[in-house]
Amino acid sequence: MKAKVTTLDNKAAGEIELNEAIFGLDVRADILHRMVKYQRDKAQAGTHKTKERSEVKATTKKMYKQKGTGGARHGAKSATQFRGGGTVFGPRVRSHATELPKKVRKLALKHALSAKQKEGTLVILDSISAKDAKTKALATQIAKLGWTKPLIVEGKAVTPEFLRAIRNLKHVDVLPTIGANVYDILNHHELVLTTEAVKELEARLA
Repeated sequence: MKAKVTTLDNKAAGEIELNEAIFGLDVRADILHRMVKYQRDKAQAGTHKTKERSEVKATTKKMYKQKGTGGARHGAKSATQFRGGGTVFGPRVRSHATELPKKVRKLALKHALSAKQKEGTLVILDSISAKDAKTKALATQIAKLGWTKPLIVEGKAVTPEFLRAIRNLKHVDVLPTIGANVYDILNHHELVLTTEAVKELEARLA
């Protein structure tokens, strides 16, 4: 499978051969859904907490006499039905992470890349080196290319100059290949891969 390679100046830079086993799969929404859920579950902080009855600081003095009041019998202010009392089965600090086999996670990334290729929103760049590392210049180039919400994936590392130029642009994100993931790919309109990133991804998913 061949794909056109372009430059940041919107000029043709030849073609590249894409691995069909990675970029040409029939997209399965169920696998993508499982992976996105796995990622969002893992991202939850899980720091929510309410005090249970044993944790509430309240008097344990007998509130009123045991019999003769016509009301229920109580021996502590920490009971759950009282204002300021403990919570029954409240949230506790815990991990929300779920499990997903490594093979499924790898397959999900292939399907995400294939989805972008089928939609026609996969763009291959020769490189993302910014000449003067200016945000304004880069914003102009992105506008000319017609990108609305791109995720740019570079090779092993993104240069500090390019990061400085891009970090103030709204809806534009950049990641090294090791950070490429299903949620971010699906959450952006265009997926922009450098030729180095294509090679790195194909090696990672082979």
